[in-house]
Amino acid sequence: MKNNNPISPHIQIYNWHISSLVSISHRISGVINFLFFIFLSGWILLSILLGQSYEIFYTFYNTIFGKFFLISIIWSFSFQILSEIRHLFWDFGYGFDLKISNISGLFVIFGSFILTIFIFLVGR
Repeated sequence: MKNNNPISPHIQIYNWHISSLVSISHRISGVINFLFFIFLSGWILLSILLGQSYEIFYTFYNTIFGKFFLISIIWSFSFQILSEIRHLFWDFGYGFDLKISNISGLFVIFGSFILTIFIFLVGR
């Protein structure tokens, strides 16, 4: 008799947990930060080589897309920093309890939004 059940749980029946959400978001934000540093380094290098001023940045920043881009990058860095602090505590052997892991995951998620708002408002 052939078994037609899936071998492992798939997306339709899998229950998401805070730890898995933070882990996936941590990886995605790491890739976004890496690509942003490449973009920023290339932009600064071209600006130095071509002798252009930073007026293009201010023009881009004053658009809706520019502000959305800036807030997204700030959130990505904030999330990455808080998630790395969480991983640092794990490296010391703390926070492996299920309850503590869920609390620290929620702290990373909500703390990243609060830190983003704080950095954006201070930077204005």
